[in-house]
Amino acid sequence: MLKVGVLGAGHLGKIHLRLLNESPKYNLIGFYDPDDINGKNVAVEFGYPFFDTINELIDSVDVVDIVTPTLSHYDCAKKAMENGKHVFIEKPITNTLEEAEDLLVLEKENNVKGQVGHVERFNPAFLSVKEKIQDPMFIETHRLAEFNPRGTDVPVVLDLMIHDIDAILSVVNSEVKQINASGVSVISNSPDIANARIEFENGCVANLTASRISLKNMRKSRFFQRDAYISVDFLEKKVEVVKMKEAPEKPGDFDMILQNAEGVKKQIYFENPDIKANNAILDELETFADAITNNTIPVVSLRQGTQALKVALQIIKSF
Repeated sequence: MLKVGVLGAGHLGKIHLRLLNESPKYNLIGFYDPDDINGKNVAVEFGYPFFDTINELIDSVDVVDIVTPTLSHYDCAKKAMENGKHVFIEKPITNTLEEAEDLLVLEKENNVKGQVGHVERFNPAFLSVKEKIQDPMFIETHRLAEFNPRGTDVPVVLDLMIHDIDAILSVVNSEVKQINASGVSVISNSPDIANARIEFENGCVANLTASRISLKNMRKSRFFQRDAYISVDFLEKKVEVVKMKEAPEKPGDFDMILQNAEGVKKQIYFENPDIKANNAILDELETFADAITNNTIPVVSLRQGTQALKVALQIIKSF
């Protein structure tokens, strides 16, 4: 079992503490929170050991789970990695690209591993169709959320859209060619609504929309590729897979056949992938433990987290 400590005991930090405490792959040593009152309250309520200083916690563990505000990610990760500790960092990896690139250097210099908490990679709906998404040429995503003051310290691109950026980068095997975007600040000092169009070198185009002041929640992505349409509902954990194949010479009574202007006939059929229920946060934490134990590359590496941040910052810059 890997000895693990958590930095940050806010809303998400408490979830991480509970899951790590339950996981057979970790031994939860304790946590640190700069808010002394909050830290002691959490310790009393849940019984997790509360450390007086960040240094004491880092010295006591093998893995540091960083669930602090984005602005402190870099300092926390740097301190942990320089002390030879593996780090799990909630998304986005850091506040600036320079900080993220520095962590890549520290990871290599100190022979440690890092993973970024892009939890949608572990969403069961996405996992059920990820291998079916092959060479998509048009992608459309909508990530809408009702207003919540938590997270408004950063633009909606870093708060919400970055989930979709990371998922798209994981299935599009091409470099980004061009980005055009617009953003509007409605209630926060940073943009609350954003739309971005990402063009890739291979011709794929992704159109992303994110809002944190919507009247309803929505997290949907649609992937269009040769002879297939794949829809992923990250919120409801549902998928739609519609495919086309050559039409049979003698279609059945219930076969759906389309014919184009050239007379080519295609048969439409539906697939129903097996969606296996899971706890995505627990899975991302436990796959990181596996990567450390087996000396393999984490599912969402620091380099991938850096790439997602790079694209997110390019979107913000193009506003």
